[in-house]
Amino acid sequence: MVLHILPVSVAYAQGGGAGGAASFFSMILPFIILLLIFYFFLFRPQQKSAQRHEEMLKSLQKGDTIVTRGGLYGRIVNIKDDIVILEVADNVRVRIEKQAVLKKKGQSS
Repeated sequence: MVLHILPVSVAYAQGGGAGGAASFFSMILPFIILLLIFYFFLFRPQQKSAQRHEEMLKSLQKGDTIVTRGGLYGRIVNIKDDIVILEVADNVRVRIEKQAVLKKKGQSS
C-alpha cells in the first residue's frame, strides 16, 4: 500500500511550481478571515461604544444626575471645558474630569 501512495505524492511534488500564486493566496486567506472577524467582533463594537460615550459627554447639562467611573453619584452643578463640578451631598462639591463620567443616571452603559 505504501508503494501505491508514493508515486502520487511524487507526482504532486513535481507539479508544484505552477501553483505558486494559488498556494500563496490559500496561505493568506485564513489571516484575512481572522482580521475580518477581529474587526467585526472587537474593533467595530468598541468604536461604536466610544462614539456613544463621546455623544453622551457632549450632551451633559447642568442638573443632570450622573455616575462616575469611580462609582460616585452626583448632580452636575457646573461644566467648564473638561471639568465637571458635581454635588454629591448637601454643600459637598467635587471637581472631576469630564472623561471620568461613565453614564447619566437611568442610561445603560
